Amino acid sequence: MSYYISPRFLDKIAIHITKNFLDVPGLRVPLILGVHGRKGEGKSFQCELIFQHMGIEPVRMSAGELESPDAGDPVRLIRMRYREAAELIKVRGKMCVLLINDLDAGAGRVDTSTQYTVNTQLVNGTLMNIADNPTDVQLPGSYDTQPIHRVPIIVTGNDFSTLYAPLVRDGRMEKFYWEPNQEDRIGIVAGIFAEDGVSQREVERLIETFPNQSIDFFSALRSRVYDEQVRKFIHQVGLSKVSVFLANNPGTKINFQKGNFGLDRLIELGNLLVYEQQRLQNMQLVRQYVTGASNQEQRVKESTMAESNYQLSQVGSSTVLLEAPTMLNNGGSGSVNVNGLPNGVSVSNLEHLLEQGIRQGGRLTLEVANPREKSRNSWRTWKWKQAPENAAKAIAEIRDCLHENPGSFVKLVGYNPKTQTRTLEEIIFRP
Repeated sequence: MSYYISPRFLDKIAIHITKNFLDVPGLRVPLILGVHGRKGEGKSFQCELIFQHMGIEPVRMSAGELESPDAGDPVRLIRMRYREAAELIKVRGKMCVLLINDLDAGAGRVDTSTQYTVNTQLVNGTLMNIADNPTDVQLPGSYDTQPIHRVPIIVTGNDFSTLYAPLVRDGRMEKFYWEPNQEDRIGIVAGIFAEDGVSQREVERLIETFPNQSIDFFSALRSRVYDEQVRKFIHQVGLSKVSVFLANNPGTKINFQKGNFGLDRLIELGNLLVYEQQRLQNMQLVRQYVTGASNQEQRVKESTMAESNYQLSQVGSSTVLLEAPTMLNNGGSGSVNVNGLPNGVSVSNLEHLLEQGIRQGGRLTLEVANPREKSRNSWRTWKWKQAPENAAKAIAEIRDCLHENPGSFVKLVGYNPKTQTRTLEEIIFRP
């Protein structure tokens, strides 16, 4: 399969690694390169492609190795892997790097409930020490006066603002925010479907249909095409025999016929993937368990989702699925109804949500986001001009919010001010 390497990504990685292997007098080069960005955009995979292209041998670590029940074990492991990479440079005569995937998941502090352990402190301190003294990295309890080779470190993650600030300062870590542009997205997705006969125009149309999806969405979409053939294989072997067959024939190659990679079929399967994404986000059963929401409220929510599921079955293959199955409007044509709200807004559902939030005794607020902000999950709070005492007054406030924020998504949020937990979170309008 022919994979696409982004020129911007290649340029950044190649320059960082090369600078760390050059010995330029008076030039201080950060040892660590932090590649961060949205989930599923192929940060780690692009790194691996570049390593293969440049003939670089990486020594890998993951976020799961940065914690241990025994204090000091992750620190020893980091130093061992770093020294291992330095030894490979010396023995094999080729560039090596230390690659730490998802650093923020192992060493970052996401919120106040995240435990900040001794190992987390030691990991931060060790990476800072290695960045300051890259040729003098010792194992705990031993000391070797012989300098080792400098090894560039590349770390990936989603949000490096959760890391210890002195670690990410410019002298130690160079930052690279990875967000594929349109050219990159077309090149990467075209590489995913390169063997399937999907034309360049069809790739562009597919990306236009799902503009807010990450790169891994299209990889999962390609895999979904073969589900029908896998189902047939299971029935051919026998549902009760497939386990023994595959476990005892690991070298057996199954030759599937080429799947249906027509654009209509891909969009249809993509709509199903989007629906499952939104069902995961909107179901949130844990809210019922934690807040004690009544079974009646949960049934109302499930019935709304069931109705949306029916609407999904009616969607044409060339139509983009609405992003939230539980949304209270379906776009409308821009005109308003008797309540002053855009046509298509389900006033009864909206009133039910408002009454539910008011009954819970918490506070209600609105959050707004334009399509670009929403794709980044960056919402802005719109405060009530008057605290809603009933559903009628709340609807009047919502009407003002929609008037002041045309073309924006609007979310109704209820939260408990004592526990600072959200008890309600529903998108009530989508442009």
